[in-house]
Amino acid sequence: MAAFTYEAKDLFQWLTTRADMVVVDVRNPKDFNRFHVESPYPFTLQNISYYDFMENEEESVGRVPKGSKVRIVCAKEGSAKYVAEIFDKHGFDVGYLAGGIKTWGNLLVPKLAAAGDDYELFQFIRPGKASCSYGLICGKEMMLFDPSRNLDFYLGFAAEKGCIVSKTFETHLQADYIAGSRDLARRTGAVFYANDGDFKTSKNPYVALRDGEIHSFSHGGPKVRVLFTPGHTPGSTSYVIDERFIVSGDMIFINSVGRPDLGGKAEEWAGMLFDSIQMVKGLNPGLMVLPAHYIDWAEANEALLFTRTLGEVLERNKNIYEIEALPAFVDFIKANMRPQPEEYAVIRLVNANLREEEEDRQEELDLGKNECAASAYAKAQQAQEA
Repeated sequence: MAAFTYEAKDLFQWLTTRADMVVVDVRNPKDFNRFHVESPYPFTLQNISYYDFMENEEESVGRVPKGSKVRIVCAKEGSAKYVAEIFDKHGFDVGYLAGGIKTWGNLLVPKLAAAGDDYELFQFIRPGKASCSYGLICGKEMMLFDPSRNLDFYLGFAAEKGCIVSKTFETHLQADYIAGSRDLARRTGAVFYANDGDFKTSKNPYVALRDGEIHSFSHGGPKVRVLFTPGHTPGSTSYVIDERFIVSGDMIFINSVGRPDLGGKAEEWAGMLFDSIQMVKGLNPGLMVLPAHYIDWAEANEALLFTRTLGEVLERNKNIYEIEALPAFVDFIKANMRPQPEEYAVIRLVNANLREEEEDRQEELDLGKNECAASAYAKAQQAQEA
């Protein structure tokens, strides 16, 4: 049996159906530790460098139990193909990821989060970034929230649903990934909405939001209420859909809240975040929180959706939400600060349309999990993965 290629969506399906296989990542340990395949369920993952196979083929192959189904991952595909051919020669059922790890990083998995009488709300999970974007469909229109740069996915999804992208919203000026709203607006004519608090100094052709304004579809459907929630950034914005759901950006996470130190103004932004937290505590506890990021798959529910009621979120994070005084909150933020990835400064400039990068460089910048949560748990996770 010859080695075959598989796609990122195939890998996700195998992982979520608990297929019996061994995933072998042949990148160097540094790149592997920065970013690798993760799953909602336990699976066998080995990091055996491509160079190990070149230097000692027998020993490297011997690290994988005979008879295993092997799925190879590498940076750009070429090394994985080389290693897959070695496993094939040794009699393994083996496939390698087409396009390399970047295809896993760009993968979007659509999950129906809710369905109303005349609308559907989708969560688009990006496993490689531990992030979520959202699509709200009514009739022949779809509104998007925090789309990634994988434009073909969103446009293909809209076409499958028989609709067009009419509006695209950003919750803030993203630092951890390259956002897609500007290019989606250019390609589709959709209106690009954002908050002046983050975007005023950018060169983006956006329409400024107003706190409390309502957005609607051409014919019926749910209302979308704009809710300014500054703190993670000065322009952080949440969107309340049908008074049932809150697309919370990096304000409300299932575990933790958005860290306010990424802009280099930890104390100033922490004050805004503290005020927003007090406001959030007064919202309807029955609202379903739809966050922009998660820390790991343990936050997902049984349907593998990242959503919880606001009441549950407040309870899970009461060590944060019950801090009553600003000085104590600032101390909490300082205690949980950690270095941000160097790429974030460049990504901000790209998202502000103040810097251009070639496609390959954008792919490189866009890889890796987010570092947006402010909590001891997030800090511990980072230390564990280092």
